[in-house]
Amino acid sequence: MLSIHVPSKELWDPKTNEFKIVEECELHLEHSLASISEWESKWKVAFLTSDEKTSEQVYDYIKCMTLDKDVDPLVYSCLTKENVEQIGSYINDSMTATTFRDDNKKPSRKIVTSEVVYAWMVALRIPQEYQYWHFNRLMTLIRVCEIQQQPPKKMGKKATMSRNAALNAARRKRLGTTG
Repeated sequence: MLSIHVPSKELWDPKTNEFKIVEECELHLEHSLASISEWESKWKVAFLTSDEKTSEQVYDYIKCMTLDKDVDPLVYSCLTKENVEQIGSYINDSMTATTFRDDNKKPSRKIVTSEVVYAWMVALRIPQEYQYWHFNRLMTLIRVCEIQQQPPKKMGKKATMSRNAALNAARRKRLGTTG
């Protein structure tokens, strides 16, 4: 969870022709599958695509990330450049010590939506409460589960022959034979 301090700001209200003061507040945000799902249900667009999002879509996602109830909608107009950068850094943080060795895998062109990720969770028997984890951490867990469920890779001929030679040598030594 990310906590950010939003400073107070005076905003002009064109409807009433007067200034309105938006009080400072603390926002608590969570970049999670639940937030992404809420955003996608509104915009009908895959959040995880590399397509640029409009500033309206970005600020709406920040609203979807907000855990606090009854936040004045004008608070989002008071976000500073530093607040937005802090949120961006939080979204891009891996949130885990787990790393992967990519074996020249090409990026998939498959469109991944929140429903696809939920389906992966169901298939891998990941509990639904994990939808509230930081999204990058959840994706790491999904990848780890997929890797662990794959059958072990077969050894090549050279590796198999080397292993068998080592096993035979150990047996000969243990049994005191020459062949």
